[in-house]
Amino acid sequence: MTTETATFAGGCFWCMQPPFDQLDGVLSTIPGYAGGHVDNPSYEQVCTGTTGHTEVIQISFDPERVSYPQLLEVFWRNIDPTAINRQFVDRGSQYRSAIFYHTDEQRQQAEQSRAALAASGRYDQPIVTEITALERFYPAEEYHHDFYRKSPQRYQSYHLHSGREDYLREIWGDEHHDQGD
Repeated sequence: MTTETATFAGGCFWCMQPPFDQLDGVLSTIPGYAGGHVDNPSYEQVCTGTTGHTEVIQISFDPERVSYPQLLEVFWRNIDPTAINRQFVDRGSQYRSAIFYHTDEQRQQAEQSRAALAASGRYDQPIVTEITALERFYPAEEYHHDFYRKSPQRYQSYHLHSGREDYLREIWGDEHHDQGD
């Protein structure tokens, strides 16, 4: 079996893991940090907004069962791509949205996907999600892994009060839930 990797930043990694975990062909998801200048950062360091990292989810997937463009669709339907240095209730550069590509093909597909979304007329503001090469990925501390499963009540409370669901329902309607989450 061929395995590929995708890395996306869409705000709080707790909320980005469930939509991908339920996709057929996704083998694993790992929360972590990317895009910064500090080696092996801790959650506490990243939260200060001074390391340059953003919270990400790294996805291992079987491209025979789920394609990178399909993962991109799920990504777009779970974020606010017009928000600069924030996602919903979470503020700071550590919550910026980004696509960290692993190959030139992923870069091209991500750019095409972003351009199509921008041309769709779905948003009144420009799409600001960055597309950049992944240099380093640092897994988050173990207590962040599968947080929605380990602490379902705490996760549900955060998720429901974050503003994410209301925004995504307004933008995507029922299409949001057709793509994960």
